Amino acid sequence: MNEYKAEQIRNIVLVGHSSSGKTSLAEALLFNTGAVTRLGKVDDNTSISDFDPEEQRRKISINTSLIPCEWNGYKINVLDTPGYVDFVGEVKSALRVADCAIVVVDAVSGVEVGTELVWQYAEELKLPRLILINKLDRENADYDRVLAQLRERFGKMVVSLQIPIGKETSFKGEVNVVNRKAFLGHEAGESAGPGDLTARLEEERGKLMEVAAESDDKLIEKFLGGEELTDDEMRAGLKAGLRAGTLAPVLCGSATQNVGIPYILKFIADYAPSPAEAPVATAQNPATRQEEKLAVKEGGSLAAFVFKTMADPFVGKLTYFRVYAGALESDSRVVNSRDGHEERIGQLYVMRGKEQLPIKKLSAGDIGAVAKLQETATGDTLCDKGHPLVLPKVAYPNPVYSVALMPKTKTDLDKMGAALQRLVEEDPTLRVYREHDTNETIMSGMGESHVDVAVRRLKQKFGVELLTGVPKLPYKETITKVTQVQGRHKKQTGGRGQFGDTWIRFEPLPRGAGFEFAEEVFGGAVPHSFIPAVEKGMREIITKGVLAGYPTVDFRAVLYDGSYHPVDSSEIAFKLAAHKAFKAGIPQAGPVLLEPIMNVTVTVPDQFMGDVLGDLNTKRARVQGMDQKGVWSIVTAQAPLAEMQRYATDLRSMTQGRGYFTMEFSHYDTVPSHIATQIIEKARKERAGEEAEEEEE
Repeated sequence: MNEYKAEQIRNIVLVGHSSSGKTSLAEALLFNTGAVTRLGKVDDNTSISDFDPEEQRRKISINTSLIPCEWNGYKINVLDTPGYVDFVGEVKSALRVADCAIVVVDAVSGVEVGTELVWQYAEELKLPRLILINKLDRENADYDRVLAQLRERFGKMVVSLQIPIGKETSFKGEVNVVNRKAFLGHEAGESAGPGDLTARLEEERGKLMEVAAESDDKLIEKFLGGEELTDDEMRAGLKAGLRAGTLAPVLCGSATQNVGIPYILKFIADYAPSPAEAPVATAQNPATRQEEKLAVKEGGSLAAFVFKTMADPFVGKLTYFRVYAGALESDSRVVNSRDGHEERIGQLYVMRGKEQLPIKKLSAGDIGAVAKLQETATGDTLCDKGHPLVLPKVAYPNPVYSVALMPKTKTDLDKMGAALQRLVEEDPTLRVYREHDTNETIMSGMGESHVDVAVRRLKQKFGVELLTGVPKLPYKETITKVTQVQGRHKKQTGGRGQFGDTWIRFEPLPRGAGFEFAEEVFGGAVPHSFIPAVEKGMREIITKGVLAGYPTVDFRAVLYDGSYHPVDSSEIAFKLAAHKAFKAGIPQAGPVLLEPIMNVTVTVPDQFMGDVLGDLNTKRARVQGMDQKGVWSIVTAQAPLAEMQRYATDLRSMTQGRGYFTMEFSHYDTVPSHIATQIIEKARKERAGEEAEEEEE
């Protein structure tokens, strides 16, 4: 692989709904640039992009693959992303380092939920985008219908740059709206367009001319004056409109039949922005706290953003990065600006699927990888030692689907911690944590498939087999009224006895206050040396509440009186006295069960709004507000976690996969009494079962 300057590089991300043909397009681009000699197929597991065993098993992309192509003196870095909504983290990472997006749309299915989502993500980043209506050779493929859908969803910025020649199985090429020339089959040569498309061609040409003219003041003046734009003026307007995000040209093709793909390469080279023409990236200098604009040139200070990490059991860790400024060379040293740690850069690679092509240097604007970095993780910035820089991180959505993990064998338990850590390094949308209240290891992800793939990957990559289950809910207990009790521990068994006597007042505190201990002892009724023992005893016992064994929170225990024995009193006696006070006092203080309440934001197309609201009502949700954003309806609500644990699956089935939601913890609130009774009863039975097992042992 040759080295390229920024002006010769194009960083293109392929996005779209699952099975729209992104991987087949990447394969066709490789084939047309001579990087491979045969067109690989997803169904045969022969594509360069889908090399992961799990991708081959499921016949879908799970990871973003880097597929560089060399064409006519240009290097096109193609980022092939997953279309399935569970793997949104991979899509967001790839969009972050691309300069232009190709939104791939299935000519049969049309605009789908994945199309709308990736459009929204690209919009947030102000990323130029073109649309490819793919699979035009399929039965029921309809270019005009899909074009109308795209215009309805995304407005008049959607303009047709090509018109297909032939329908379904007779689809054989396309006519260019600007120069009216036809491209047929795999040939890159041009010929005159068919006469029967003339009227349609002029109609689309008029629409393109209007939108292209709007990108430039001089062109709009000429257009409004009733003059036609020349071909060159239309091309200039097209280029400016694409880069400004005011125009999204539509191309047509069939990736598996390799029809229309040669023109896509030409379009990318002629119209897509190079890193030198893309908006200037801004980094913060942590030493000066100042923002710095990064010049895309080799001589400047280094700034390379890590957008992906892959854990490989054989190679070790592979770190994917984009160089935003300066240049990165093999066998050099750089600094990770997050913690100032120096990293040794070994051999640099240009990745093509899983193939590693060694390269000496990667200049500003280019994308590559390096193996075996020690401390660097996804989202970090690599820079020069004397000039620290931090590039903004990718904003990933919060996980919405959780499972409890249990090792299958003792060996799996021993290897589980390290393997999970490496898995989370690889995927920033996965979270693994220990829930102390339930003593479970929890893995959270973007959906059932996401978590399932992660668990399978643990077995395949690291040899760790885990079982999954629905997580226990971290309920808590609290009190609702003030009470005061005596907790007295007295034991006389010959020799020195044990004596501790406490009077404790229990008071409820506001939600989220935790536990407080105070003392109001006068006249040495309880010596100062024993007061810490009372507090320690109380902190020990509150972890097992009186209702269902859940931690007791949001209350104050005030030691206000007591008595002691000069010989028999000890720290242990006062600890046990505190235990007795808790067990006697809390049942009198109106104990209630608390459950976690989540802030939920549900985004669905308008037609599903009624179903979603009805379903949320059955889930004890309190709707906080409703909003409209284009064709999307957004519901904000608060709902108990108990009802939302499997909502990702429910919402998908309810909205034909078109709805999505985010969820984060808000606060704890009282469980309604009829539900609390069931939870308490279940907990008592579980405890009785555990005690019976212990007795048998």
